[in-house]
Formats: sequence, C-alpha cells, structure tokens
Amino acid sequence: MATVTRRVLVVEDDPVINQAVSDRLVAEGYAVVRAYDGPGAVAAYAEHDPDLVVLDVMLPGYDGHEVCRRIQADRPVPVLMLTARVEEADVLVGLGVGADDYLTKPFRMRELVARIAALLRRVERASELLGRRTLELGDVRVDAAARRVWRGDQEVRLTPTEFELLVCLASHPGVVVSRDRLLAEVWDWPDAAGTRTVDSHVKGLRAKLGGELIRTVHGVGYALEPPTSA
Repeated sequence: MATVTRRVLVVEDDPVINQAVSDRLVAEGYAVVRAYDGPGAVAAYAEHDPDLVVLDVMLPGYDGHEVCRRIQADRPVPVLMLTARVEEADVLVGLGVGADDYLTKPFRMRELVARIAALLRRVERASELLGRRTLELGDVRVDAAARRVWRGDQEVRLTPTEFELLVCLASHPGVVVSRDRLLAEVWDWPDAAGTRTVDSHVKGLRAKLGGELIRTVHGVGYALEPPTSA
C-alpha cells in the first residue's frame, strides 16, 4: 500500500484496460484520475496536477508522445508509458519527449504497481541525496529542494529521471559510476538489462547541460567532472 496518498493519471483509450489499471491502483492506495484520449489527458493533467502519469502511446486525438511533450513543458512529472511496440526507435522517441520508463503490453499488474512505486521513490530520493541544498557545477546550478536546474541564467527543463541521474552522478563528483550502479540507484533495476536506457538519458543530459560535464569511461560507465576554477 502507498504510505502517502499520491494522485496518478491513467491515460488509456481501451476502457477495459483503463478500468483494470485504475481499480488496481485504487486498491494499492492511490488516488486515480482517468483519461481516454490525448486532449483529455492534457486537460486532466492541468486540472488535477498528478504526481505520476501512466500513459498509453497509441491514443486518439494525438498520441502519447505528444501528450508527454505537452505535460512535461508545464512541469517535470514522472511518466510511465505503456506500449505494444518494442522497437528501440520508439523507446528513444519516448525518452526524448520526457518519458521515464516503459512497460510493454501485455503486462502484469504487479509489475506496473512496482514500476510506479519505484518512480515515486526516485523523485523523493533525489532531493534527499543532495540534502535539499543548491549545488554548483561550473555554470550549472541544481536546486534539489525545488527540483530546478539552470545553465548560466537559463533554466533547463529536465525530466524526473534526468534530474535523478544528474543528482546521482553529482553525489560522486569525479568518480566513475558504472552503468549497473546507475541502474540500481536511479532506476531500481537490479541487473544490466537496461544499459541502453542509461546511455539514452546521459545523451539527453549532455544535450541540455553541455557535453563536457559528463565523461564516458568506455565499457564501465560515466563520471561527472565539475569544471575547476582557473
């Protein structure tokens, strides 16, 4: 059971799946809001301000990728996408517009609940890792309490997973963090099955914050290298 009541927006055009997911989440202690198409999802998000979104990729109106793009432009929110397609290109598109995790249909409800709980834990843990303080990384500034990031005078919008990845690397400055460890600490995945996911999110961070901030150690992982003052 969820220890704190969290609000989850379930976006799925199949009414049977939508109802089944919603019923299970209510049974787990979550408050649930439902939507069945793209425009309805964006409207429900604006009205109810959910803590997490479960989002089908294939939707009437406009698809899940467009929904994700629109809601992430408002504020970072964890997004778990449901998809019947498993091609890597589709996953990369989802990550590019702000998705945090993917679950392929058909899925087990127990796994869905576990993924949702893990995403919400990561959001809470990221601020704790930095002790709710502001961190300076060259021209990059991280406000852990507000979950906001700036590069120079320009605020940079990171997805929740990008933020948590940055925090994890920043907690070990100059130290090489293996992909396996990043998967365990950021994604709560106990094995190396998602190394491409790590690489994709690092690529996203570099695009937003500058390629010089994160160093690749081939075959091992990544290290955050804060610039040194002259």
